[in-house]
Amino acid sequence: MAMKIRLARGGSKKRPFYRIVAADSRMPRDGRFIEKLGTYNPLLPKDSEERVKMDVERVKHWMSEGAQPTDRVSRMLEAAGVIEKKERSNPNKGTPGKKAQDRAQEKADKAAAAAEAANAPAEEAPAEEAPAEEAAAEE
Repeated sequence: MAMKIRLARGGSKKRPFYRIVAADSRMPRDGRFIEKLGTYNPLLPKDSEERVKMDVERVKHWMSEGAQPTDRVSRMLEAAGVIEKKERSNPNKGTPGKKAQDRAQEKADKAAAAAEAANAPAEEAPAEEAPAEEAAAEE
């Protein structure tokens, strides 16, 4: 039997409350579970002790039996110091989409063109004034 340690949602609409449970992976999210291991209340502040409560000994027992924690539960276990922290890296998630990249490219092109236009007359103007100054100096 494939076991999972996962969250089962409770609470009313827009007021979530989760139970941390050990369940067969084939059962529905809020369906039958084998044992309740703790609770998670996301509405409480992050520094509150009541936000995540779990029976660490039972969690360790189920993990020794082969139960796999879900990603969210594994983050809670890492914070509690039960399991070692995993290295997570998804560099593609932070990159903008295609349209945003196109808009950024267009903006950069316009800025470069504006900078060129601002610099070009400024460079030509001193070159034109220099012969006039030389002519005035000669007289």
